Amino acid sequence: MEHPHRKLRPREPSDLEDEVEATREAATKAQVFAAAERLFALHGFQNVSVRDITAEAGVNLASVNYHFGSKDGLLFEIFRRRTGELNRERARMLHEAADRDGGAPPLREILRALFEPPLRWSDPRNERRISVQFIIRARSEGTEAMREVLRSDVSHLRRFADALLTARPGLAPEDVYWRLHFCLGMTHNNRFAEFERLHVLSQGLTSETDMEALLERMLDFAEAGFVA
Repeated sequence: MEHPHRKLRPREPSDLEDEVEATREAATKAQVFAAAERLFALHGFQNVSVRDITAEAGVNLASVNYHFGSKDGLLFEIFRRRTGELNRERARMLHEAADRDGGAPPLREILRALFEPPLRWSDPRNERRISVQFIIRARSEGTEAMREVLRSDVSHLRRFADALLTARPGLAPEDVYWRLHFCLGMTHNNRFAEFERLHVLSQGLTSETDMEALLERMLDFAEAGFVA
């Protein structure tokens, strides 16, 4: 047992210096990450250089390689983190829906958990909008490592497929998977460029400013597809 009057060992100057350096490095890494995500989302993966990123972040040119290994390594880290956050939010909503309904959430609530997080992130008032733009670009401009994840990592979708199979037992499993695929297409194409085109096509009848109303329209359409 430690003696009650024993004094704690004073911290060595080197300990404090190490802490300061670790804090500085963490801040630099966060600055690079944020600057890169914004530039990649706005200008495209190929149009942004390491020099552009470090200039935007206000850090040393070597910071990208030091913290992420390479430009591709930085791209993959942004992709991994943001898709992980988005899919965890979807999983949380699905889990909460299951808890409310005895482990078998209704069809509309399953679809809500799939659609709502990316749609909410896309809101112009949401700081997450840049992250959604980055993820959208990753589907068309991503590195081979990203494309491999998009092709083969379906673990986050498995829980939705299972929930939909339970909610629509009268549908052939093949049809459930296809209809889930079409729903994913809806989420991938809900970009503001498409909304602007729709606004022109409808001669001003449509508006994307009410995100809650847009979500309900998506749910109406997708739900009808699963009950048809």
